[in-house]
Amino acid sequence: MTDLSGSIAAPALFALLCWWFGTGAILWLVRRPPAAFRRSLLVCSALLALSLWTTYLSMQSQTVANAYLGFASVIVMWAWHELAFLTGWLTGPRRVPLAPGAQGWARFRQSTGVVIWHELALLLNFGVLLALQQGQPSHVALCTFAVLWCMRFSAKLNLFFGVPEVGEQYLPRHLAYLGSYFRKGRLSAFFYLSVAASMGVWAWIVWEVVSGEVVVSTGWVLLASLLGLAIVEHLIMAFPTPMQKLWGWAMSRSAAAERVHP
Repeated sequence: MTDLSGSIAAPALFALLCWWFGTGAILWLVRRPPAAFRRSLLVCSALLALSLWTTYLSMQSQTVANAYLGFASVIVMWAWHELAFLTGWLTGPRRVPLAPGAQGWARFRQSTGVVIWHELALLLNFGVLLALQQGQPSHVALCTFAVLWCMRFSAKLNLFFGVPEVGEQYLPRHLAYLGSYFRKGRLSAFFYLSVAASMGVWAWIVWEVVSGEVVVSTGWVLLASLLGLAIVEHLIMAFPTPMQKLWGWAMSRSAAAERVHP
């Protein structure tokens, strides 16, 4: 029992720390003076190239070390996409607020225009991972990216259809126009559908282990933990949860920087 608890606790804690620290680091970086964006992107781009190599290494055998390596490599990879988007470098051709009164197809078309380059970059990255995966036995890295992409896409659709907490107050100033594309209101049917589907997949992952269909592995726990954290992020959109409670160390310094560099 002790060994089983340890095999679950360590990767679950690792996933939690990657999620918490990675999100905080991005929040801090995108609230620095715009002059620092170039340097941050250059450093992250070097880390992106390194992460592609370490991801390929992690795919070559199903070991505990490779599970951690693949998971961490994709987190670094994902951080590059987040930073590129939130600095405004990789967003979309449309960089103005939603047109007043835009509804239906017009709203969807304009909303797509503000994020399309970012979405295409994510799909390209997934295609590269698929190519690297061919003939390799470990799928932790590929599945990690798939979980991140699916849950991020779900979150974007929920912001489009409507949630009570859209979080526009946390957008960096240069992306404040994005807040106009979020719909703040009652929970839509899509929210219940997306959360139910996500929780169903998470319950299936847990059941596979409990029923003995799948042997507990580091990669399995990392993916289950990541999906659980993504579900928590969805629930945050339904209830007021100030981000300072989770990332006060990043938000407080960022706020000070914005006051010094308006």
